[in-house]
This record gives sequence, C-alpha cells and structure tokens, in this order.
Amino acid sequence: MDEKASRYIILASTSPRRQELIAALRIPFEIMPSDANEDTPAGWGPSMIVENLALRKADAVYRKMSDSRSNAIIVGSDTIVVLESDILGKPVDDNDAVRMISSLQGRTHKVFTGVACVDALTGERIVRHRMTSVRMKPLNMDQVMSYVRSGEPNDKAGAYAIQGLGASIIEGIEGDYFNVVGLPISLLSDMLSEMGMHVLS
Repeated sequence: MDEKASRYIILASTSPRRQELIAALRIPFEIMPSDANEDTPAGWGPSMIVENLALRKADAVYRKMSDSRSNAIIVGSDTIVVLESDILGKPVDDNDAVRMISSLQGRTHKVFTGVACVDALTGERIVRHRMTSVRMKPLNMDQVMSYVRSGEPNDKAGAYAIQGLGASIIEGIEGDYFNVVGLPISLLSDMLSEMGMHVLS
C-alpha cells in the first residue's frame, strides 16, 4: 500500500469520462491538460494514430513538469471511431454529428483507444492500444436528430457516448466496454503494473 501511496498518476486529459474511470483505480491522480497538437498524416492506420496521439499527449505533459513531480506516471489517451476505412473524430458541429450518426446507424464500427504511460522518474514509456467492435441500432432521421439535439454528441469521437443517452442506440459490443468510453482500465492497470504501480496491491 505504501508503494501506491508514494506514486501517483497525472492524467494528460480534461475528459470528465476519463477522470471518472481513472478515479475507480483508487490511486491518487491529478489533471494536467496536454494541449498537444492532434494532427496526423493521412497514411496512418487507426492503431498508429491513437498510440501516437496518446504518447504525444503524455510527452507534452512530461516536458512541462518540474522535478518535484518526478514520482508521477503520466497517462495519455486518445480514442477514434473507425467505420470501414473512414476515421470519425469529434464532430465539428451538429450537421457533422448528424452525418456521423447517420453513417453508423444499423452498422458495426470499431473503436480504437491508445494508452501511453510515461514514468516521470525514469523516462520509461509504454504505449498500447485496444479495439472494440460496436453495433449501432438502425435509426430513423427523427431519432438521429433527437439524439444530436440532446447535445451529447459534442466533443465525442464518432458523435456518441455509450455511457450516456447513447446507450439507447447501441445494439451490442464485442470487446472492452471501457475502451469505448475512452480509457481501457484493464489495459491501463497492466501497463501501470509494468512500471511498478500495482492497482491491486
């Protein structure tokens, strides 16, 4: 228990969803936005995008830190939705959200989340990703518009939140639910263990 108490996490994200998930680990943590550039080359595949951006976010926070924070492990994460070969990020406006939900309805898509851990004490880096398949119900345009008007699609990859009202439009998933929310906790706990921070100690 002393080991857990002596180390803590810095979450390189302002996402309320990721904050709630990481709080479930019962490890002390603080929030430090990364403000990292999220542009990626056109030729990159989904796993490369999320792993690169997760590490970019964690590294950006690492560079901002002072020595007094050296006992931290910085966690960066990035999530994208992939429909066949199309990558769906966050909608730019309601019309974009309508387009995304309309394209996803009645079909199965993949959600990729990258996770990066940077040990501020040693500079060690671990980067991984997880993929979950999600099937959305067939929807009519009234249902699509109603969901978009709820405001929930704003700032969400793929324009929906599986943990909110979006649960009503999801038919099923194959894989890690928390990956779709935005932070695969099981994967993260394994990565933290490799760095000496054991969640179940």
